[in-house]
Amino acid sequence: MAATDVREVGRETEEDRVFAALANTTRREVLRLLREDGPQAVQAIADHFDMRRPSLSEHLKVLREAGLVSEERSGRQRIYRLEAAPLAEVQDWLHPYERFWRDRFKGLGELLDRMPDDES
Repeated sequence: MAATDVREVGRETEEDRVFAALANTTRREVLRLLREDGPQAVQAIADHFDMRRPSLSEHLKVLREAGLVSEERSGRQRIYRLEAAPLAEVQDWLHPYERFWRDRFKGLGELLDRMPDDES
């Protein structure tokens, strides 16, 4: 393992916070809403869920701490906006795995092409 890959035990990194935030269905749905509909007030987001506002506020806090959303006050409202930069970092992290599976499927396709056709 390279020295740059070593992490201190018990120390949560930005990457860890992003993956933890994305692990929850409700938080992924909040991100989808913000991606598709743009910045929204907390109440507009809450209208999409059957949960109390304090529960939604906790989800929004996790997303904020992961850097996936930003919060802006507009009068008495809090407006949330998608911040996609951490998602690009996740995509960069996943890229070698995409390559891995693409190579595996290519190999499987080549194997299937070499197999004789079954003429039943």
